[in-house]
Amino acid sequence: MKIWAIANQKGGVGKTTTTVTLGGLLAQQGKRVLLIDTDPHASLSYYFGIDSEQLSVSVYDVFVADKLNADVVLDCLCPSRLDSLFILPATMALATLDRSMGMQNGKGLILKNALKFVQQEFDYVLMDCPPVLGVLMVNAVAACERILVPVQTEFLALKGLDRMMHTLEIMEKTQKRRFDVTIIPTMFDKRVNAAIDAHNVLLEQYGQQVWDGVIPVDTRFRDASQAQTPASVYSPRARGVYAYAKLLKTLQQETTK
Repeated sequence: MKIWAIANQKGGVGKTTTTVTLGGLLAQQGKRVLLIDTDPHASLSYYFGIDSEQLSVSVYDVFVADKLNADVVLDCLCPSRLDSLFILPATMALATLDRSMGMQNGKGLILKNALKFVQQEFDYVLMDCPPVLGVLMVNAVAACERILVPVQTEFLALKGLDRMMHTLEIMEKTQKRRFDVTIIPTMFDKRVNAAIDAHNVLLEQYGQQVWDGVIPVDTRFRDASQAQTPASVYSPRARGVYAYAKLLKTLQQETTK
């Protein structure tokens, strides 16, 4: 089971779009995919038409379970329109976790331990992280084997990337491990000089950590979200979908090396 966290400490850079589109592409490859929403704002959940306010169980129940087992995780899953794609949704209750368990030992490994119980059920797990460093992001990073960092190609977003990379450096020291990080330039508009300049700065500052492609601005992503369907299903020939397919191919090739 491959586990990827999609994270950045800046909002609005394409984390949910990246999670959903890669998840859709993987499901269309015949992979069994679990998408986990660890953001209290529940954007990933709402994308699939899941109303977080109406849920009886969610990923919150995984965090507060007295005893973790496979049933605790599987009972919280919601299906999607793709047979092999499932969502572990979020609720606003997640926002209370930093206060209730932020200082407790071992609380950064809850997701990692939970996923061990369902590792035979899924080929891929993709986690959409909140734009805030706390228990939820720490859990996602601790559980994953690769971190995908979407970054909008504009200069304010680059500042957010600096914070995120500094955070990962600190976490590498505390967890005594190296993270495989792939920076993904998103919302790229080749007609805008500022986007080109920002992309060049990304390459200069982060080199090999930056994926060698870009995700372009594409209104089909917005249309797909309104249809509550991954863009790869809604508009498979869209240029944005083509870019994500190229990204996925790169990630899968790197995984098999």
